[in-house]
Amino acid sequence: MHLESTFTVTHFTPADVMPPDPVTTAVSIGVATLGKQFAGDVVGRSSTLFTSAFDPGRGEGTYLAIESFEGTVGGHGGTFAFVHAASTHGDDRFDEHFALVPGSGTGALAGLTGSGALWVDADGTHRLHLDCELA
Repeated sequence: MHLESTFTVTHFTPADVMPPDPVTTAVSIGVATLGKQFAGDVVGRSSTLFTSAFDPGRGEGTYLAIESFEGTVGGHGGTFAFVHAASTHGDDRFDEHFALVPGSGTGALAGLTGSGALWVDADGTHRLHLDCELA
């Protein structure tokens, strides 16, 4: 299945999580929780743990997020998890990664496999693309 969807971030809440013996670098390390709402071929919501090493002044850094999704994918209902990451120099996006977590699907999404991508259009629209199969 080749699926396209849009999503909105419903909340972004920084979390007070620090390692027991932190190391200071030129970018801030942070953790946050996010909520998202999806519409289109993928319909539902996700709950996200978001980590980043980012300098907001320069716009440089990297993020890594893992999401738990609940809803429908191509009309099939259930849950699954996915992970994604990317880096930026502030005006680009590179070293992108997106993977469906093996074995994470439930309900009609049990056995879901594939790959995908996230991006933001110039107008600010957030998009999800999935190329996936159901076992």
